[in-house]
Amino acid sequence: MANVASSRERRIVVAVDESEESLSALRWCLRNLVRPAPGDGSGAKDMIVLLYARPTPPVYSALNGTENGREHHVFGTQEDFVPDLQVRETGRSFAEDVTATLDMYGRDLADSVTEKARNICKDYGNVKVDVKISVGDAREVICQMVDKLGADLLVMGSHGYGFIKRALLGSVSDHCARNAKCPVLIVKHREA
Repeated sequence: MANVASSRERRIVVAVDESEESLSALRWCLRNLVRPAPGDGSGAKDMIVLLYARPTPPVYSALNGTENGREHHVFGTQEDFVPDLQVRETGRSFAEDVTATLDMYGRDLADSVTEKARNICKDYGNVKVDVKISVGDAREVICQMVDKLGADLLVMGSHGYGFIKRALLGSVSDHCARNAKCPVLIVKHREA
């Protein structure tokens, strides 16, 4: 039975972000878990899926020229008067520009992180690598994608927050360890 299990390709999802802890977990996974493809061309024994959870871009309704859903009136001298429509259009345009800029930054960051992780994988020989980028809260995205991909294992780094910080900020790895539908391996980052 062990031979059957060891001969099939495993799908290992590694959650990556811009932290050194996640890249350290990826390196640990590649060194200790992944079975590279044999030299005979029979194919890789494992598939690494690099998963990046991109935060949802914020919506800035306060910048759209309205105040609590009502029109915002600008008062002042006659020379300072700006028609309400112009204020709303300027605010809406500004909000759209800010949102578009933040979205572009998020996409660039995701590309940069996944490219860096892909390069780390290249250093470890003939390993099959796939990249998935999904938008949303990291805790939910990771658990949903692990289930959707049929992962055999989820590997994550730990930021090493203490009890207080975990309680206040929440811990993505703690959430995933409790809610993911596959085994979860949390790798502690070692300072060099």
